[in-house]
Amino acid sequence: MDLTAYHSINDVKEILSMDKTIELSTKAKDLIGKCHAYLLKKIDHAEVPIYGVNTGFGSLCNTQIAPEDLNQLQINLIRSHACGMGDYVPKDIIKLMLLLKAKSLSQGHSGVQVGTVQKLLDLYNSNTLPVVYELGSLGASGDLAPLSHLCLPLIGEGKVWSSNQNEITFSPPSSLVLGPKEGLALINGTQFMQAYGLQCLFKSKEILDRADIHAALCIDAYDGRKEPFLAFSHIIRPHPGQLETAKAVLNHLSDSEIFNQEKEHVQDPYSFRCVPQVHGASKDVYHQVSAVFEIEINAVTDNPNIFPDEDLILSAGNFHGQPLAMQLDFLAIAIAEIGSIAERRIYRLLEGKRGLPAFLTSNPGLESGLMIAQYTAASIVSQNKQLCTPSSVDTIESSNGQEDHVSMGANAATKCLKVIENVERIQAIELLTACKALGYRNPLKTSPKLSSIVNEIKAIANLSDQDKIWADEVQKILNFIRKSK
Repeated sequence: MDLTAYHSINDVKEILSMDKTIELSTKAKDLIGKCHAYLLKKIDHAEVPIYGVNTGFGSLCNTQIAPEDLNQLQINLIRSHACGMGDYVPKDIIKLMLLLKAKSLSQGHSGVQVGTVQKLLDLYNSNTLPVVYELGSLGASGDLAPLSHLCLPLIGEGKVWSSNQNEITFSPPSSLVLGPKEGLALINGTQFMQAYGLQCLFKSKEILDRADIHAALCIDAYDGRKEPFLAFSHIIRPHPGQLETAKAVLNHLSDSEIFNQEKEHVQDPYSFRCVPQVHGASKDVYHQVSAVFEIEINAVTDNPNIFPDEDLILSAGNFHGQPLAMQLDFLAIAIAEIGSIAERRIYRLLEGKRGLPAFLTSNPGLESGLMIAQYTAASIVSQNKQLCTPSSVDTIESSNGQEDHVSMGANAATKCLKVIENVERIQAIELLTACKALGYRNPLKTSPKLSSIVNEIKAIANLSDQDKIWADEVQKILNFIRKSK
């Protein structure tokens, strides 16, 4: 794999799924080696301080470091910045961080040794995953705390997950000796935000793919009308996501007896009628966010930036997470709306109208049916509204005022994933509700495609009338949709 090449988000997903060994290309080795050699030569002839190379960090940038202490400076940096707290970062995200960090350092603008990048890939290839904590990054100056924990094993320190991935052990010894700037290059960057963001995008794509199918099931269960999905209205307001959604819903329902029968009601509520407009808007946001992240994962995000051909070392701000923070906030809002409109459809299917019994039980009163399933969905929607408060509008001054504006992109990333996982839970409740409601439409049938989905759900969850512990059935469906990729 050529880490210097441009990779799409789908490329990265495919690389992870293949679980193949990744080696540095000749081109990557040449770029890394050329930049490292230039930096060493520059240090030997340096007449002025070079930030992060022979100076302190942050507000200590004006403190010059003696040549004999440059290696210790980098070790001290990683140790002192490994100050994360909170929950463990999921292992699939840690693996992504290793890959993305190696990719960024391979572009030949960071000044590291080839052996340092290779060590990151050794961890990746052997599935030796460092223990990283969720809290600690301000999303500017890079993801300092989480990346420090990620890189401690390079110097034989910190902790890693054991080979069975269930226990934590101390990192094995390492012979790697960090050179000038290497510690800073390792922990300065946006790879924590990037990895969380990619995981959010992977899951968002699956949520959006399911959303139209679930909406179609609900539309038939509610005996919804066809007119809102006909192309005529969407061609005159041609947002790409809206056009795509209307077409998809029609396709899912094209052979449905229920969908094609004459209707007594003139109009449906917005949660059914406006599916193209709401789902479509979220899809358009997804594509916008994907485009930003695709640029970022192919970028150099540490500091300072080194340009051997131009004989320049520039201290700039590519570590700042604002481009990602704003998009992560936007993605959280977009996916939360998929859950919000799904909860409204759940509510409508339980309200005892359109020929459906209240709470989808044949014996309402004695049995509560899915009454509390809707409560649960509503509580999750409410929590998502709270989580969707933007992180990117917040900033707290740090490092004695040197870092006086930060993105809070790491917080945007972690809460975006929480929103997305919450929407998966709402979709599981929606799928349970829609499949159960469709049973009351017999003998009329939904489309063959949707019927096969109903049969799959019936095979894994108990949809019978009798009251039961519905949490167990919802969890079965949630496990099913998370595995159906």
